Amino acid sequence: MVYQIKVAGKLDRSWSDWLGKALIVSELEEDGTVITTLTVDATDQPALFGILDRIRDMNLMPISVERIDKER
Repeated sequence: MVYQIKVAGKLDRSWSDWLGKALIVSELEEDGTVITTLTVDATDQPALFGILDRIRDMNLMPISVERIDKER
């Protein structure tokens, strides 16, 4: 399943491999804050939780987690 995880702040694309080959896109919001969207393919729930654990370990503030495709 593919998920989009939004976090507060800018995350460099060099973290992609460590976060499960995530596509990393940072955007500047109208209020001046930066939001980074990680698009990841998590094969199962433990894989998703592993990615979320790494986000926590990086002291990033998660904003949302959304599944963007249906289960295979």
